[in-house]
Amino acid sequence: MVWQLRRAKPDDCDAIMLIESTTFGSDAWSAEAMASELAGPHSYYLVAMEEGRVDGYAGLLAAQGSPQADIQTIAVASTARRQGLGRVLMMSLITEARQRGALEVFLEVRADNPSAKNLYDDLGFEAIAVRPRYYQPDNVDAIIMRLTIEPTETVTT
Repeated sequence: MVWQLRRAKPDDCDAIMLIESTTFGSDAWSAEAMASELAGPHSYYLVAMEEGRVDGYAGLLAAQGSPQADIQTIAVASTARRQGLGRVLMMSLITEARQRGALEVFLEVRADNPSAKNLYDDLGFEAIAVRPRYYQPDNVDAIIMRLTIEPTETVTT
């Protein structure tokens, strides 16, 4: 598959919410919360498009110049999984965080999601803490992970 990544727009909210609700079930964000995230002044949300449909999305919260950034969410439609799209989305968010000046990127992952945790491990994130029973109503722990990133280099001639 060939995806085109672009900034998410308010018009993408319905397509994002379809993936959100089918992927996260009881943990899914509300449409209102997602719309607020898409419009946030420090938010950076991407959608992955193929043949006019949204196959995945990911969001970052990172104020320009802040040394820390948070990956808010990432999801890939079931029909597009296991093809590298999650990795592409994550790498795009990490690049954006670096460009905004972040030196650390944080995220939370469900303890019962080994596929996501393996991806984050592969990308260099390290588990730094656990939030017991964070995901409700399922009583699943959240693993807090951190990636230390190098600052963007400025080349002068």
